[in-house]
Amino acid sequence: MRVMSSGLIGLVLVFPLTVSADESWPPGFVAAEEVVPGLVEEMRYYGRDNFVGEPIDGYDAPVCILTAPAAQALAEVQERLTAFGLGLKVFDCYRPQRAVEHFVRWAEDLEATQMQERYYPEVPKSELFERGYIAEHSSHSRGSTVDVTVIDRDTGVELEMGTGFDHFSPRSWPDAADVPAQQRANRALLQQLMVAAGFQPYAQEWWHFTLANEPFPDTRFDFPVDHPPRD
Repeated sequence: MRVMSSGLIGLVLVFPLTVSADESWPPGFVAAEEVVPGLVEEMRYYGRDNFVGEPIDGYDAPVCILTAPAAQALAEVQERLTAFGLGLKVFDCYRPQRAVEHFVRWAEDLEATQMQERYYPEVPKSELFERGYIAEHSSHSRGSTVDVTVIDRDTGVELEMGTGFDHFSPRSWPDAADVPAQQRANRALLQQLMVAAGFQPYAQEWWHFTLANEPFPDTRFDFPVDHPPRD
């Protein structure tokens, strides 16, 4: 779920916040499924299976929205995986700023711990900010970050990665030494393909990647995640 390293928060505060007044998609954004053939979308923040345990503000549909360059880069990864009977599943893509603010409010409510056993069993909720798992801004809100894993295309089963998505733990770091060899190899496969397509990995989450040459590096968007607008 990585939102932003706490050490970078001060830098991010200077970014302009762009809010779409008419709630439509701004130019430059696309539905990833229209660009990435066979993409599987399991948008966790649309439902209750997430670390908060409830639908998150701004997720009005289970749709993966990305900037056009990020979607094209993801399509390159999908094409390479398809040759081996594998494919991509996304858990989160563009994330509205209002969703990030929902996370912050939740983190400040120390009594709301119903999902702790599944998502952050090793971390006291009071330390989520201190350890950088929750922060005030997210690269996802710029539209070119994706949380993703690899699946078997025939069965839809995810490759074993050592932890699940949004597991707040050092075991989720891509290079965690206490993860079995096959699971480390699966993480390495995902990372190598994503980097080759132009994404940058994040050192504390094996699932989190941001397009290196993202088109909106200084803008946070807040339009809702919904189905593509009709002409």
